[in-house]
Amino acid sequence: MVACPQCGKPVEWSLNNRFRPFCSERCKLIDLGAWAAESYRVPVAEDPADAAEHSEDEDSSTTKDKRAPARGSRK
Repeated sequence: MVACPQCGKPVEWSLNNRFRPFCSERCKLIDLGAWAAESYRVPVAEDPADAAEHSEDEDSSTTKDKRAPARGSRK
């Protein structure tokens, strides 16, 4: 027996339980909905090299000249 990951009820872990590791279709669908809504997230340790690379990209995008052309100028 194992505990249902959604509600905690005891569940028989066998081929006869088509919802395993869940106790019912309801618990299975609740869990699926949580994944679809991105409620579960896998923790990721950020690589320092990636962090530095991302900050360089942000710095270069904010320093670009975004001024509008002067009034009266025509291209």
